[in-house]
Amino acid sequence: MKKMNIAVALLVSTSLLSTTFNADADTLGIGLGSYDVDGSHSATDFRLDYEYDTSVWLQELKPWVGIQATTDGSLWLGGGLLYDWQFAETWHLKPGVGVGYYSRGSSQLNLGYPVEFRSQLELAKALNTQHSLGLAVSHLSNADLDKDNPGAEVVSVYWHYRF
Repeated sequence: MKKMNIAVALLVSTSLLSTTFNADADTLGIGLGSYDVDGSHSATDFRLDYEYDTSVWLQELKPWVGIQATTDGSLWLGGGLLYDWQFAETWHLKPGVGVGYYSRGSSQLNLGYPVEFRSQLELAKALNTQHSLGLAVSHLSNADLDKDNPGAEVVSVYWHYRF
């Protein structure tokens, strides 16, 4: 069953990374945060996310790809889907999920498996038509693909630039 989950996760991630999208209004997100914010292995977290302005299945359900690195050498590279809900004139709520490859680096926190899932909830405020700032809370987990699954929480501040 674990091999099937890994195969499906890698297939979804690969298909998202290899699909061609319209880049007219895509968004680049740069994040800075605290990794393992509620644990004893905290580090500074850096993120670079690319959100495609192409809806998948539902309007405002969009693919994204990203890279996440920490000051203790851990690395996550993957992609997924997010829903960009504009609930007020300048406010957005953006829940998202993704799957990717994880490398522990020199971190003392062992997440237990090279395939890690990232779930995230971001609240963002548009500053103008091209720029927005957001606050995000995310969780990395191997979804019990391994007996060791401590997970890690991350709190990040994002700056987004819309092309």
